[in-house]
Amino acid sequence: MSSRKDQNAAARLVREQIAAEKRRKRTLYISIAAVSALVIAGLIGWGVYASSKSGEFTAPRNTNSAGSGVVTGSGPVTVDEYVDFLCPHCKAFHDDYAAQIKQLADTGKITLVTHPVAYLDGASTNQYSTRSSAAAGCAADEGRFTEYADALFAAQPAEGTAGPSDDDLIALGKTVGLGDPFAQCVKDKKFVNWTDHVTTEAGKAGVSGTPTVLVNGKPVQATGPAIAAAVAAASGTGPTPTAS
Repeated sequence: MSSRKDQNAAARLVREQIAAEKRRKRTLYISIAAVSALVIAGLIGWGVYASSKSGEFTAPRNTNSAGSGVVTGSGPVTVDEYVDFLCPHCKAFHDDYAAQIKQLADTGKITLVTHPVAYLDGASTNQYSTRSSAAAGCAADEGRFTEYADALFAAQPAEGTAGPSDDDLIALGKTVGLGDPFAQCVKDKKFVNWTDHVTTEAGKAGVSGTPTVLVNGKPVQATGPAIAAAVAAASGTGPTPTAS
């Protein structure tokens, strides 16, 4: 009788141990699943947050509704120009035709939208394309974008070298009447994210090189005569230019 009781007790103990082990595993699995769900939720939340942060930017005053370019003039024909302040071809374009294009804006014939992209950061040792574009944003915020762009092209460094430092960009601003608010803006890198936005939007628009010019959304050769002809055609005062 005692042996049978011992066997029953042993069997009961084994059953209890098995049940306890099942409960322990079940609790462990539930805990793992809960932690995994929290980790996944956290990763998703961080991804959404990071994505939203990466798309955030502050546009300067005097930009278009998309925040992708600085506006000069308010004429019926829109001329978009995409330039990089480190691009030597952009400097040549600016030196040869900027005055002619500005006159079209000043006389009410065009709305000029300048998109200062940063395609050539790799062609300087200190990300000059981004920094000069962001500084130009600071100048736009103070209403002196055109004057500062003139100064940037006049002081353009050679590709493959270090572009002007932030202090140099601030000093350049002083030559066109920009003061302490501009200097603080450059130091704070206020419009670096805006430069990223301008560059990204240019890529989305199919702009792969600089200078690129569009007249009412249509590509035009980056020369003064071609732009003037396209503007005249778009406003109905001249023949339709041939595609370049």
